[in-house]
Amino acid sequence: MELLSTAVETTHDALSEFFSEHRTSEGHGQRSVRGGAVSLVARAINAFIQIGSVLFLARLLTPEDYGLVGMVLAITGYATAQIDLGTRDAIVQRPKITKGEISALFWITIAIGTGFSLIISAAGPLIARFYHEPRLTMITMVSSLTFITGALTCQHYALLRRAMHFRDLGVIEVIANVLSAAIAVFVAFSGYHYWALVVRPIAVNVLLAGGLWLRCRWTPGKPDYTTGVKEMVKFGLHLGGFTFSDYVGKSVDKVAIGRNSGPKALGYYQNASFIYENLMGILVLPLHSVAVSSLSKVQSDTAQFRRLWSKALSTLTFYATPAFGLLAVTSKDIVVILLGQKWVNAGIILSILALRGMPHSIERTLGWLHVSAGRSDRWMRYGIVAALAHIIALAVGLPFGVMGIVTAYVIVMFILFIPALAYAGKPMNIGAKEVINVVWRQLFSSLLATAVLFALRNLLFGSFSPILRTVCLISLYCIIYLLSVMVLLRVRTPVSVVLRLVRDILPARFRRFVKIPAFMESDGYQQI
Repeated sequence: MELLSTAVETTHDALSEFFSEHRTSEGHGQRSVRGGAVSLVARAINAFIQIGSVLFLARLLTPEDYGLVGMVLAITGYATAQIDLGTRDAIVQRPKITKGEISALFWITIAIGTGFSLIISAAGPLIARFYHEPRLTMITMVSSLTFITGALTCQHYALLRRAMHFRDLGVIEVIANVLSAAIAVFVAFSGYHYWALVVRPIAVNVLLAGGLWLRCRWTPGKPDYTTGVKEMVKFGLHLGGFTFSDYVGKSVDKVAIGRNSGPKALGYYQNASFIYENLMGILVLPLHSVAVSSLSKVQSDTAQFRRLWSKALSTLTFYATPAFGLLAVTSKDIVVILLGQKWVNAGIILSILALRGMPHSIERTLGWLHVSAGRSDRWMRYGIVAALAHIIALAVGLPFGVMGIVTAYVIVMFILFIPALAYAGKPMNIGAKEVINVVWRQLFSSLLATAVLFALRNLLFGSFSPILRTVCLISLYCIIYLLSVMVLLRVRTPVSVVLRLVRDILPARFRRFVKIPAFMESDGYQQI
């Protein structure tokens, strides 16, 4: 009995960090920066794995294979993000939670995942008839398993995020991606073609669930349907409303292209979007978990909240906007180098689509404000407006083909991103003026370097080999951007943030070699 009691107490202590009350402590900001860095590194490794698997799969599969799977995902992909009713962010944002409440959310999620799986599986023949493609029936039925397997990961992932275990999450995600990529490549090598793309997300979910359950030893028990559960579900439903409207805005183009132009054209667009979304995934998406966890702990201190937000957004913009500018000017060569000559049309599409990434990387941070301020209802309302704007852009661009669609999307995002953040920041007294003050210098410098390189690409480097041309374009782009943003416009704090982070991570004996110049300690303009 004494041994059993000791084991129970040990388990209780191990789980206490996942259910503790939100409190800030000394060094909270620096820990948040480290968490963000770990998340970025993990996402970068995952993107490298994704690209590595695509290098194999793109040579083993055809654009039509990608298009077939893309047709199904364009219609069914929303359910994967919605099976937890958006409660993952609610768990992170909520000041107090109990094991009974998390158990209630777990069983709700399992029921929803199972329901989605049955509905999507039954819809297979209808989807095949819509696209006039009989192969989609079986693809849809097998793909429906992602909903059940995905439901197993939600609450454990949220608890690890709440406790800011971003390193553990990163390791688990990397292992799951490596193993699932190996499975997909094996399936493709075995001659099963598009089934490699169908199997991979199912394998990812199964492997993620195994890793998350091993690290977070919480096991679901008797549900406790408290007022807190109802509040989290309500909060999550608002997030789900945004997720749904955002998904519609992002997927209706794939449905239209697949139905009007067939799987081959959709395959080109799918892989261009894949590269775009992976870069977004490396630079922006992993910071959502860190930012929400960090800002939620200081939501009662508006001044500190605004300072943390300003510094985080400035740093993100400093690195994300030029990354998408570089992708725009080098994408034609990069796609051919990575995927082969048969994918050259995807590179042309990506050269325009990447321009959207500059404002889009900024706009994607609106969740930092909505969730940490506890205003998911406002996020849902913005999502509806944004989805309608993208549907209108699709209608305008569709008569001009895929290039017309991506051009219209670029224009819409440049129109939306400032109002989007101003609306998100209103509860915390952050308006359009504050947003513009934080981001305009980095965005202007990125656009300047992009315009110059587009003008010089063929004029100076047209006769170069793709690899040499890419190296030259990257080098010249970095020079123009850094001269503009750091020398002329004096945005320097983001560099000192990264240098300080590197110094903190290094062993003590090496830290003295990383020095932060005094002129980088503050920017040459007034921050919030």
